[in-house]
Amino acid sequence: MTAKIIDGKAIAEQIKTEVRASTDALAAAGKRRPGLAVVMVGDSAASQVYVRNKRRSCEQAGLISSAHDLPASTSESELLELIGLLNADSAIDGILVQLPLPAQIRSRAIIEAIDPAKDVDGFHPYNLGRLAQREPLLRPCTPFGVMRMLSSIGATVAGCDAVVVGASNIVGRPMALELILAGATTTVCHSRTRNLSAHVARADLVVAAVGQVDMVKGAWVKPGAIVIDVGMNRGSDGKLCGDVEYAAAAERAGWITPVPGGVGPMTVAMLMSNALEAYGRRT
Repeated sequence: MTAKIIDGKAIAEQIKTEVRASTDALAAAGKRRPGLAVVMVGDSAASQVYVRNKRRSCEQAGLISSAHDLPASTSESELLELIGLLNADSAIDGILVQLPLPAQIRSRAIIEAIDPAKDVDGFHPYNLGRLAQREPLLRPCTPFGVMRMLSSIGATVAGCDAVVVGASNIVGRPMALELILAGATTTVCHSRTRNLSAHVARADLVVAAVGQVDMVKGAWVKPGAIVIDVGMNRGSDGKLCGDVEYAAAAERAGWITPVPGGVGPMTVAMLMSNALEAYGRRT
């Protein structure tokens, strides 16, 4: 069996086109466009790439991007002061702080300082709590993007046996909440899981989000299963690769996401969608 490819890049472009149509309609009606503040602390090469992509996507989606590039020496109190100003700015509908932050700044303190109504990353405990209570508002972008991908291929999530490999606050845990909300019987695997291969082997849907090259072996994949690879790693050859042993998994899966070009573009697209959603809820 050769898996069908879930083209995250194409789906993401469609979402950004839809957001653009909405923002253009706002402008045509004499209303302001949604505003997104993108904050980066330091000069990490990886963060610069991510932030550049997000700012470019803002332009494509017709959002107003407000750039705040701060030096690596920025203190936690200085960043909190900026967050306070952005919270109070009526022209800013969404606030994104690029992670990771320098060692002197506690990520949790920054995330919790953002107004939940402007938390377009969906990381604030309030927004995660709403998702857990089956009343989501702003949803974490990567898991939300995965759900859009599943919808795009017509996957039946309700009643399926889903396994999430990884339990981070950013992807694994909210991914499990999204799947439970959609009616899947959901198992979360992590570093202490025994016999990981057996859990993966029974899954109709596998979401791998651990950040380890080839963590999920292709031979474990149930024939016909849907495989979503959230991982973004560098292999020994320097090329980007995911958490799933791609070639072997593609021989068994029914659907699979590539790396790159799978989940990554969806995360940025859902950020644009969340910014529009935040605007709508605030106006």
